[in-house]
Amino acid sequence: MNYLWAFLVGGAICAIVQIFMDNTKLQPGRIMVGLVILGSLISALGWYKPFSDFAGAGATVPLLGFGNTLFEGVKTAVDEEGFLGLFLGGLKAGALGTSAALVFGYIASWIFKPKMK
Repeated sequence: MNYLWAFLVGGAICAIVQIFMDNTKLQPGRIMVGLVILGSLISALGWYKPFSDFAGAGATVPLLGFGNTLFEGVKTAVDEEGFLGLFLGGLKAGALGTSAALVFGYIASWIFKPKMK
């Protein structure tokens, strides 16, 4: 049942985002940033934990999950380090995912030989 909920929730998030991309003049990058901000906001309101418990990977894999990761990292760092945690928390929490995206993107560029359009 967990797989079904993850598929349905993750698919619904992706479908809603695709509708926004197709029916608005917003650039895709702005929509993606909006998702990260929305994930942070939902986390700040305390709704993300119950949502991710219900939806599993369907809630944590999309960009909403990245926003939650950044918020939780900043919150933890502020509790531990004070004001400097505002600057360190998001970087520490998001470093693994960002590094992986850079490394795998670089590897993919070697495999597929991208060309300018």
